[in-house]
Amino acid sequence: MKLPEPRRKGKPSLEEVIVARRSIREFSDQSLTLQELSQILWAAQGVTSRWGGRAAPSAGALFPVDTFVVVGNVESLEAGVYKYSVKEHSLQKTFSGDVRRELAEASLSQDFIAVAPASIVLAAVYDRITVKYGRRGHRYTDIEIGHIGQNIYLQAEALDLGTVAIGAFHDEEVKRAVHISEAEPIYIMPVGHRA
Repeated sequence: MKLPEPRRKGKPSLEEVIVARRSIREFSDQSLTLQELSQILWAAQGVTSRWGGRAAPSAGALFPVDTFVVVGNVESLEAGVYKYSVKEHSLQKTFSGDVRRELAEASLSQDFIAVAPASIVLAAVYDRITVKYGRRGHRYTDIEIGHIGQNIYLQAEALDLGTVAIGAFHDEEVKRAVHISEAEPIYIMPVGHRA
């Protein structure tokens, strides 16, 4: 599914967004729009240059991070798990059905994950980068995920949405909930309107 084009100019200012940014763990039942989800995914890893440069830096431009979206309440999207295709700025459904409750339980019963309309799962495919950098590639990947996470935080704030970076979870249970096998989950970022 092709996503709406992201905007490349907006308000508030970056400085205002940095001042206002907070971790949000209480979400309303209001759905996300497809445009809001599109904007957040573009800010996370979207293409920002003609040669393929992305919104977040990547060591050696090897891009070892896959982005999955657990959708429960996004306008024009069926509940399910989707993989973000950076080059096409599109989503590919990888699993049908609302798995937000399973994801919350895998995340040490952090129930707000089940309430948020969507959660972004950032997962590492270390083989993409260790082929060049060896063991140090793990560090570079984790640094990259930090950059992506901060972009999601700032874009969510600019859209008057909330998010929080979750690292407390059982890896294998998250992989089962999200139906991924080829990547290691590092961050879960539920996104939604503040309660």
